[in-house]
Amino acid sequence: MGIRAQGGSLAPGRVVGDGRYRLLAQFGVDERAAAHLWRARDGQLKRDVALTLLVGDPADAEAARLARRTLERAAHASKFGHGGVARVLDVLSLGSGVTSSEGLLGVVVAEWTKGSDLVDLVAQRPVAPAAAARMVQALAEAVDHAHQNGLVLGLDHPQRLRLTPDGALKLAFPGPLPEATLRDDVKALGAVLYLLLTGRWALPGGPAAIPAAPHAPTGRVIPPRSLVPTVPVELSSLAVRTIEDGGHGGIRTSAAILRVLDQVAEAEERTQLIKAVGEEEAPAEADGTVWTTKKPVKDVARRKKLAFGVTVLVVATVVILAWGGMMLINLFQGESKSSGPQINVAAPSSSQAPPPSGQQPPPAQQPPSSPALGAAVKPSAVAVFNPGSKGDSPGRAKNANDGDPGTSWKTDEYDKQFPVLKDGVGLVVTFKDPINLSQLKIDAGSPGSKVEIRSADKKNPKLDETKVVGGGDLAAGESTIALQQPQQGQYFIIWITQLGEDEDGKFITELKELTFLPAG
Repeated sequence: MGIRAQGGSLAPGRVVGDGRYRLLAQFGVDERAAAHLWRARDGQLKRDVALTLLVGDPADAEAARLARRTLERAAHASKFGHGGVARVLDVLSLGSGVTSSEGLLGVVVAEWTKGSDLVDLVAQRPVAPAAAARMVQALAEAVDHAHQNGLVLGLDHPQRLRLTPDGALKLAFPGPLPEATLRDDVKALGAVLYLLLTGRWALPGGPAAIPAAPHAPTGRVIPPRSLVPTVPVELSSLAVRTIEDGGHGGIRTSAAILRVLDQVAEAEERTQLIKAVGEEEAPAEADGTVWTTKKPVKDVARRKKLAFGVTVLVVATVVILAWGGMMLINLFQGESKSSGPQINVAAPSSSQAPPPSGQQPPPAQQPPSSPALGAAVKPSAVAVFNPGSKGDSPGRAKNANDGDPGTSWKTDEYDKQFPVLKDGVGLVVTFKDPINLSQLKIDAGSPGSKVEIRSADKKNPKLDETKVVGGGDLAAGESTIALQQPQQGQYFIIWITQLGEDEDGKFITELKELTFLPAG
C-alpha cells in the first residue's frame, strides 16, 4: 500500500519532480525526517535513480525550514566524490522542480546503487566478523574523506545503505538530517558494525524491520560479543566505544575507527586461515575427533619444507643434466665440422628421416609455457557509443585502435563533469568472432578519467542492456584493466563515467590506443 502524502499516494507508477521521475519501488522510510526512499526511473535520461522524497505540508513553516536545510546539505554533498557514496545528481525544492500540490517539500536525486538491502542481508544471519570489519572499513574511508572536507554524510539509518555486488557498503540515499553532526556519522559507523555482527540496531530511529539492540539496566548497550560469542573482543569493544558518548574510552573520529578496523580485520583473517589449515591437515581419530594441538601444525611445516627441498633438488638435477647434454652435443658438433661426417647423438624416430649428410639438425626446442593471456585481438570495428546524443568525434573513433599511439580519439570538451550533462560517453568495439576477453590495456592522455568495461549482446544497445564486467582509473600513459573474470562476447564498450581535466579547467578524455587480451 502506498504512503499517503499531501498531494496523493506515493505508490509505484506515480510521477514526481515536474513529471520526470516515475516511482518504481520503495526501499525504506527515515521517519526522523519524513524521508521516503525510492527507486525511480528518470524519463529524460532513461536511467534508474535513487530518490529521497521529503514528505510534508508546504504550509508547515517549521517542516519547510528543516527540509530546506536537508536540501542545502545534499546540494553541498553533490561536489563530493567517493566510491562509498552515491553521487548526488540533482536537488529539487519547492518552486524549483517540486510543486506544492505534490505533497513534497523536496527531492534529492542520486545515482542508483546496484546490489542488495542491508536490512535483507542481516535478516538472514549476522555477518562474519572479518567481513563485517572490511565492509565498515570501506564506509569509514568515505566518512573520513567527507569529514576532511567538512561534510556530514548522514548515514545513521540502515535503509539508506546498500551492499554493492563487490561486497562494499555504500550510502545509496544521501540526505543528512538538518541537525546531523560529524559525531553522528562516527556513531553511525559503530551502529552499522553492531548491526552486521548482531542483526540489531543500536541507535534511535531505526526501521521497524530491525530489532533494537538490548541495553543493560545502567543504560549502556549490551556488547555484541554477549549476543554472538564468536565476535572478537576488539571488534565488540570498538562497536560499543564508537556508539556511546560517555566515558574516556570512546572513539570520536573515523580515522581512529579505520586504524582499529584494519588491525582487527587482518588478525581475524589470519585466525580463520590458521583454523582452516589446521582443520585440513589435522588427523582424525576413529570416533571423528579432530586433534588441534600444535604438533600437527609443526608436521605440516616440516612436510612443506621437505617438499620444497625435494623440488629444488629435482630442478637442479634437471638443469645439470640439460647442461651436460648440451655440452656433449656441442662437442660432437665441433668434431664433425673438423674431422668428418656429422654424428647423430640421438637416433631418429621411425617417423622422422635422418637429415642429409653435412646438414646439421635443428636445435632441440623446449615446449613453450602456457601464457595466462593470449595474443592481442584486434576489433573489426570501433565506433562512438553515445546513447541519446551525438558528437564526440565519431569520425576519429577508429584512431583508438589503429596501432598508432600518435593518433587518438577524444571526447568533446565539457564545462561540467559527468553526470551533470549526461551519464557518460564511450567507444563500442566489435570483433569478427566472439572472444574470451580477460584484460584491456588503455593508452590514455587524460589522467583522472574513470571507465567501466561493459559487455553487450548487440552493436547498438541501450546502456541498461549492457553489463559491467570491469573498470578502473586511467593514468597518463598505459593503464591495465583486468576484468572481474574472463568474459565471452563479440561487443564490448569502454564507458567513460568521469572525464579528465585539462589545464584550462575543461573536462575531456583522450584514448590513444586500446589493446584487447583474451584469456590464454
